[in-house]
Amino acid sequence: MAGTYTFRVNGREVSTNEDKKLIRFLRDDLHLTSVKDGCSEGACGSCTVIADHKAVRACIKQTSEMAGKEILTCEGLTGREEEAFVYAFGKVGAVQCGFCTPGMVMSAKCCIDQNPSPTEEEIKAAIRGNLCRCTGYQKLVEGIHLAARILRGEEQVDRTLEEGADSGIGTSAFRRDVRAKVTGRGIYPDDIYLKGMLHASCVRSLYPRARVKKIDCAQAKKLPGVVAILTAGDVPNNKVGHIEQDWDVMIAEGDMTRCVGDALALVVARDIETLKRAKAMVDVTYEPEVPIRNWREAARAEAPKIHERGNLCQSRHVTRGNARKALAESAYTVTETFSTPFTEHAFLEPECAVAFPYRDGVKIYSTDQGAYDTRKEVAIMFGWEPERVVVENTFVGGGFGGKEDVSVQHIAALAAYHCGCPVKVKFSRPESIDFHPKRHAMEGTFTLGCDKEGNFTALDCDIYFDTGAYASLCGPVLERACTHAVGPYCYQNTDIRGYGYYTNNPPAGAFRG
Repeated sequence: MAGTYTFRVNGREVSTNEDKKLIRFLRDDLHLTSVKDGCSEGACGSCTVIADHKAVRACIKQTSEMAGKEILTCEGLTGREEEAFVYAFGKVGAVQCGFCTPGMVMSAKCCIDQNPSPTEEEIKAAIRGNLCRCTGYQKLVEGIHLAARILRGEEQVDRTLEEGADSGIGTSAFRRDVRAKVTGRGIYPDDIYLKGMLHASCVRSLYPRARVKKIDCAQAKKLPGVVAILTAGDVPNNKVGHIEQDWDVMIAEGDMTRCVGDALALVVARDIETLKRAKAMVDVTYEPEVPIRNWREAARAEAPKIHERGNLCQSRHVTRGNARKALAESAYTVTETFSTPFTEHAFLEPECAVAFPYRDGVKIYSTDQGAYDTRKEVAIMFGWEPERVVVENTFVGGGFGGKEDVSVQHIAALAAYHCGCPVKVKFSRPESIDFHPKRHAMEGTFTLGCDKEGNFTALDCDIYFDTGAYASLCGPVLERACTHAVGPYCYQNTDIRGYGYYTNNPPAGAFRG
C-alpha cells in the first residue's frame, strides 16, 4: 500500500513514504537504537516498543500499521521513569549483557501504566514475550516490582548506590554499565551508523558436503548498488581458526564444502535491500555428495577425509595410577554409555561487526569474547603484522562461548579494506544458527569400580566428540571433558581417552557450563 504514513514517536511527529518494518524505520531512519534487533521474526522481544499503550514487537509491525499512532521507545521515557528503572534493575542485579533490557523495560512500563501495583503474575504475563539468556527472570520480576514501588512513591532512588562509593567485599555492587543498558544508550555493533557505510553478507552453502562447481556472480555484479563481490581468490590467506587455522574464509570453486553455511561469495552493497537481492542473484552450481553425519562415520577407515590430514581432529589421554589393575581388583564394576547432543547458545544479539580502513590496516568494532584472538585471526587472513589490526569490543549481547570464534569480524574487515570504506556485517538469526559453533555432541563409555563399602576405586573411559566441520576449540574442550570425567570424587586410578572427530555438521566449540 503506497502513501505517506504519519505517526508520533516519543512525542515527535514523523512521516515516511515507505511501508517497511517498524524496527527498520526506528533504527535506520531515526537511529533509535534502544530498539534491538534480536531475531527479526517476532520471537525474542528485544525490539519491544509501546504503540498506543500496548507493548508490540517492532520487527513484525509495518509503518503502514502505525499511521496515526503514538510510539514510545526507551529514548522517550520521562526522567523519573528512567531513574526508577535504572536504579531498580541495578539494585537487584537484573542487568547482564543488557541486550534484552530495553525491551524488558518497555514491557514493564506498559504493565505499570495499566496497573501501578502489578502482581507477580501480572509482571510475568507482561514480560512473557521477552526472552533473556543470561539474567534469568526472577531478578527481572524483582526489578519491575521495585520500579513500580518507586513510581508509586513508596521507595526512593538512592543515588549513592550507582556512584559506588561504599561498594566493597560483602556489599552489593551496582554494575558500571547499568544505566547505558537499561536506557538503551549502550552501543552494540549494530547500533553503529557511520557515514558512507556499506553492508555486506556472504552467500552460503546449501549443502553440508558438495563440490562447488561454479560460482557465477556476473548478474549480481550488474545490479545497481552492488559495490563488490569477493570470492576465495580475493582473500590473501584463505584460512582462519581460533587455535588451528583450518577454517576457510570462503570455499573456492572446485573445492568441497564442509558444512551448511560455508561462505562461498561475499557481497557488498550500499543498502540492505540491494544486498538481499544481489545475494539471491549469485548462481552456485553444486555437485552434492553424501555427508559424514557423526563421529562413528568419520572414524571409519574408508571415510572420505574432511580435512587433508584426516578426520581425527584432536585426541587426549589422561591417566593416573593403574586403572586396569584397580578395576580387576574391585568388588563391583559397572559400564554405561552416555551421550549429549549439539546445543545452541541462543544468545539474543546476532553476530555483528563494523570495520573500516584505519591507518595502514583496519579497525573493527566487534561483539566477541576475545579481542586479541580476533586481531590475531584477521591478521593471519591478511598476512599482516597484528599491529595493523585494531579491535574494539562494544557491548556483547550474550556469548556463553558461542562468540569466541570469528564469524563476521574478518568478513567485515576484508570488505572494508577492499572497498576502502566502512562496512557492517550482521548475521540473521538463521545464519547465526547455521554458522557459529555449538556445544559438542559427545558420547562416552564409562567403567567404574568400587569396593564392598561403595568407595570408588577406578575409572576407565572413552569419550568421543563430534567437533563438526572445523576445529574451533575441540582440543581444550576435549581436554576439559577428560579431566572432569572423574567428577568430584577421590580415587586414584583413572584411564581416560578422548577423541574429537571432524564431521560435516556445524562446528562445535566453547559453551559455558
